[in-house]
Amino acid sequence: MERLHPGHLDTADALDPPPGRFPPDDPFANGWDHGGVYVKPGERRSASHQAKHFDLIPFDEIQLSTAPNYAVKGLLPKLGLAVIWGPPKCGKSFFVSDLLLHVALGWAYRGRRVRQAAVVYCCLEGAEGFNNRMLAFRQAKLGEEAAAVPFYLSPTPLDLVKDHAALITSIRSVLGDMHPGVIALDTVNRSLAGSESSDEDMSAYIRAADALRDAFKCLIVLVHHCGLDATRPRGHTSLTGALDVQIAVKKAGDLTVSAIVEFNKDGPEGAEIVSRLVPVEIGTDDDGDPISTLVVEAIEGERPLISAAIQEKGPKLTDDQKLGLEALLTVTLEIGKPLPSSFGIPGNPRAVSVTSWRGELERRGIVDPNGPNPRQIYKRIHDGLCAKAKAAERDGQIWPL
Repeated sequence: MERLHPGHLDTADALDPPPGRFPPDDPFANGWDHGGVYVKPGERRSASHQAKHFDLIPFDEIQLSTAPNYAVKGLLPKLGLAVIWGPPKCGKSFFVSDLLLHVALGWAYRGRRVRQAAVVYCCLEGAEGFNNRMLAFRQAKLGEEAAAVPFYLSPTPLDLVKDHAALITSIRSVLGDMHPGVIALDTVNRSLAGSESSDEDMSAYIRAADALRDAFKCLIVLVHHCGLDATRPRGHTSLTGALDVQIAVKKAGDLTVSAIVEFNKDGPEGAEIVSRLVPVEIGTDDDGDPISTLVVEAIEGERPLISAAIQEKGPKLTDDQKLGLEALLTVTLEIGKPLPSSFGIPGNPRAVSVTSWRGELERRGIVDPNGPNPRQIYKRIHDGLCAKAKAAERDGQIWPL
């Protein structure tokens, strides 16, 4: 039997679309909407059946946009998904909270322009310690301005996949017409109920983060751990594929934190931000003992950034020499003091004692004091750096060149 064209059906009697549900050549034919969806008589198209319109811009009408598209210029975009990751206890939460407080305040960040915006920070690990950091920042850097900072802390446990709609509602309820420019989730592990290594679970998590981003047209910052492989963020690679920015944080010394831009979809890569964590007292507890925490301070100096200094042109360094130079640069940035003017060294560069540098080499495992020939290994690194004009020593003081 010949199949009837849907345009020839008597719509008064039709209950179902014809076999195959194929629309006719004429998309406005009887019984069909212009999206190619068959609609039963007396029914209205559902919202999902509404025709979607796609803008098509001719090539010669594509224009350059000069509007600011950053939260922190060259570091964080205005819209997208960023991961800031590192091993436990490396200082990443200190780094992220300080960075985002600059966004909330509209303060320039390490010489970079900042687009001021409200920040929502979901602290899902160590909320009490996080409170102390905020109080320390307030005391050290704000004074009378504290009440005006549009920085909102949420310590409420969160399953992003299940709770993202409720989070959107809560943000709208509290902020009203002031949309957040950045929403931070610290950490991925604490906001993901499933497995970080599961394609399905991580894909659902990314979709929930995208929904949060789309609701406010903002940047989502995910604070994340590394796994057994310390060279990459933990979990399924679908997260890496969805990112706009990836920043790695590592401890470069006991109180020094280094953050390196590993990936930036629409900006520069390789920038390194070095910070010092400074102990401060913020009050006393009920027993009368001091309460202390750390505040983040920029490390400024004449030296190039650590990674750039190691990669400078010149004699090729061995792996041990690179590690030794990194240790020297780090400990000099952390505790170095200007050389005495009596040394006659132009610029009075900062230096550390040979003992301090050797201690840093041992702390990093570059020289094992209990291993075979530690003195010989130290001497090989020391003499190699001095011979290749990467370091100099005098009167028990050593400094990078």
